[in-house]
Amino acid sequence: MSLYIGLMSGTSLDGVDGALARFTGDAIDTLAAAYVPFPPALRADLMALQASGHNEIEREALAANQLARFYAECVKALLDDVSLQAQDVRAVAVHGQTIRHRPELGFTRQTNNPALLAELCGIDVIADFRSRDIAAGGQGAPLVPAFHQALFGKPGQTRVVANIGGISNISVLTDGKVIGFDTGPGNVLMDAWITRHQGKEFDQDGAWAASGQEIPGLLANMLAEPYFALPAPKSTGRDLFHINWLDQHLAAYAGARPEDVQRTLTRLTALTLAQAIQAYGAGTDAVYVCGGGAYNGVLMDELGAALGRQVTVESTQALGVAPNRVEAMAFAWLGYRFTERLAGNLPSVTGAHGDRVLGALYPR
Repeated sequence: MSLYIGLMSGTSLDGVDGALARFTGDAIDTLAAAYVPFPPALRADLMALQASGHNEIEREALAANQLARFYAECVKALLDDVSLQAQDVRAVAVHGQTIRHRPELGFTRQTNNPALLAELCGIDVIADFRSRDIAAGGQGAPLVPAFHQALFGKPGQTRVVANIGGISNISVLTDGKVIGFDTGPGNVLMDAWITRHQGKEFDQDGAWAASGQEIPGLLANMLAEPYFALPAPKSTGRDLFHINWLDQHLAAYAGARPEDVQRTLTRLTALTLAQAIQAYGAGTDAVYVCGGGAYNGVLMDELGAALGRQVTVESTQALGVAPNRVEAMAFAWLGYRFTERLAGNLPSVTGAHGDRVLGALYPR
């Protein structure tokens, strides 16, 4: 039996999700989960780092130090929840905060200070999970499909797991084969739009979107984005889908009601997911959704409508795992794979030249 902590702070920039996982043979159990929100100032700093700017090397280093302290706070919350000590945990596996993802240029950048985290927690820290895959010719993302197969795969069935965070990705799980890739925006554009107009971090249960109507022309223009037509493997992030991208498409719709734009963005996420599932997951009769998007009822309904009545859409809770725990559990699993010197990537997903052990160790 081995205990690992996984930490994930994603494209939504809202905070840290943590999971304490137990690995016994092929079994994976979650013993505790925790969430630590980012304060507005840190969110603003991380958002600003998504684009180049003045003195960004120093600004990134200072943000990384802050992140490490919030990661340490999440670790403490997990240990306190089950009355464990640092020495009881084999390692903390931490993703870091993505501020650049440019696999076509041979790099990805996750802001982090794993050395400081190891010092604060007194636990081995494993970080930098994406760069090894990119060095092997891969996209470095998505990494969760390998974990989805380990946790949710079922012999004789085709299942699709849709992770809707800031960016959406799918994992098509079949016997002996996994296909996975980023389908496009998840919550990132919806969150940016409601923040601009209402000062809220996200659209609770899609309530604002529900008050609006789809704008067909705007939707068609956004769907013409070349990324959607690219074949897998592929990955994306805020480098492409950001508020300026949306503003460019809105130029011809200056008089549009904000709530109608929100409904259209919700439809964009649902439709691009559905199109990817139909193209690569033919034959599936169930789609299981994780990530923050699983809690948006309007988005879930839109996804179900886009897929048709013959496909059931429900959250991963139906498989026994809360949607907001899956990604943190995935990084705990990647940490376990690293310490066992087992591959963490899937070349069929990332396009890497072969299986690779992912991560770098920062001993306590």
